Amino acid sequence: MDFYPMIFKRKSFHKFKDIGSISPQELKELESFIANVTPLDSSIKTLIEIVPESATTCRRGAQYCILFYSEEKRNYLNNVGYIGEQIDLYCASKDIGALWFGIGKVKEKQKDGLDYCIMIGIAKVSADSFRKDMFKSKRKPLEEFWSGDPMNIGEIVRFTPSACNTQPWIVENTGEKLLVYRYKKPGKRGIMPILMVKYYNRIDIGIFLLMLEVCLAHEGKAFERELFEDTVGDDVEKILVAEYKLQ
Repeated sequence: MDFYPMIFKRKSFHKFKDIGSISPQELKELESFIANVTPLDSSIKTLIEIVPESATTCRRGAQYCILFYSEEKRNYLNNVGYIGEQIDLYCASKDIGALWFGIGKVKEKQKDGLDYCIMIGIAKVSADSFRKDMFKSKRKPLEEFWSGDPMNIGEIVRFTPSACNTQPWIVENTGEKLLVYRYKKPGKRGIMPILMVKYYNRIDIGIFLLMLEVCLAHEGKAFERELFEDTVGDDVEKILVAEYKLQ
């Protein structure tokens, strides 16, 4: 599907109100979409399960929660974010509201040998509940995270969702390639423990890479992607996570 229009529509539903019901047919279609989602790294084993919200500690009025399990492997959290944002955008196309819910807990921390990572709460909402003007949302200005030609992409991709709105990314356009970094401003972590900031920021980077690629495709920009392992300590501000060679 064409995810690009959904970038402008989607929003995070921090509390679900006046919800409808996701029909059995819609649920079946969602499950089919999930079964065919494109991973960032196909070598990483994942499991995605849809359960009632009551089966989790999420209490935001969602009808269901989508649970993400993964083997702990190189870039596995980036992979979860990349997969999950496709589901987020798909849900928007079906008038299903979604919320990345990082602090939620589940009954089974492991399933089929895979570790629980994060969940997305979902509920059927009215079409007019979604964003009407994405540009009114609070995000970092372009110059804070993008250097070089923005290519009609930077101004859109800056609206990528992120945990606690930390927006932990920097892009450098050299003219031949886009260099994407995970960025952590020294001393900045909000109310979250430092290890959790790093954890969720890695998921955020996966979400960002998906949004970046959707924008590149919309602009007709072919690319060759190379991923790098994010294993550097927290004392480093900029960690190179991906390189996009423009063709």
